[in-house]
Amino acid sequence: MSIVYTEITLKNAVDEAIVTAGIVKDHEVRQTTVQAVVDTGAWTLVISEDIRKELGLRITGADSGTLADGTRGSYPVAGPLEVVWKDRRTICEAIVLPNAKDVLLGAIPLEALDLIVNPRAEEVVGAHGEQPLHYLM
Repeated sequence: MSIVYTEITLKNAVDEAIVTAGIVKDHEVRQTTVQAVVDTGAWTLVISEDIRKELGLRITGADSGTLADGTRGSYPVAGPLEVVWKDRRTICEAIVLPNAKDVLLGAIPLEALDLIVNPRAEEVVGAHGEQPLHYLM
């Protein structure tokens, strides 16, 4: 299977929240639309420092991890941000890699959006069809 990409929109979730309070207007929400690399073997969302700054995301901590090349380290975590895929959305934090050339969409946000990779078509699709299915317990 080749590399799978999907278009997602990343939004500053704090901006989204204060739209409801009437503090900012919809068009003032900081956001960007990107072609993200889909990686079911990665656990979370990864963004670059440039995207973090563009969205105005706050560094909320750090987390350790291993990059694809085997490099281990501690990396900043930023958020909260909203991830939008078509009509689906979730809120999460992201690992920030200063020089990341691609946004990486990992397993946790994929699961939260109820998405899977169709290996035959090499595309992202709803795990349960067009409507997300979330089990509440």
